[in-house]
Amino acid sequence: MAGKHEVCKDKSGGFRFRLKAENGEVIASSESYKTKASAMHGVESVKKNAGSDVVDLTEES
Repeated sequence: MAGKHEVCKDKSGGFRFRLKAENGEVIASSESYKTKASAMHGVESVKKNAGSDVVDLTEES
């Protein structure tokens, strides 16, 4: 089983998504969105950009 995205309502009435690993651990969570559609667009953006490069900003120059 692969990880999954969950969309839920938060205490303020907004919508959030979280990414859960196969073992059920939350490994990422979103900001609060005003609409469910916006949260779903956020999920799609994460899925689309998941293969992007990692930039290590801790490296000394």
